[in-house]
Amino acid sequence: MSKTKMLTVKLVRSPIGYEKSQGDTAKALGLRKLNATVTVPDTPSVRGQIFKIRHLVEVTESKEASK
Repeated sequence: MSKTKMLTVKLVRSPIGYEKSQGDTAKALGLRKLNATVTVPDTPSVRGQIFKIRHLVEVTESKEASK
């Protein structure tokens, strides 16, 4: 069994008033409402999405998940 690092992402600020692409990025991560939390794999593409909306989210490392 391989272990994959996971990240917990919480939307803490509304994307309203920012570029449309930032709102689209939040939706692509699964963040639809304020204070919504999702757990996503720690991959370079997800890190890039988080970097784009880093002013809107809080990120914490969650426990490793088995695949």
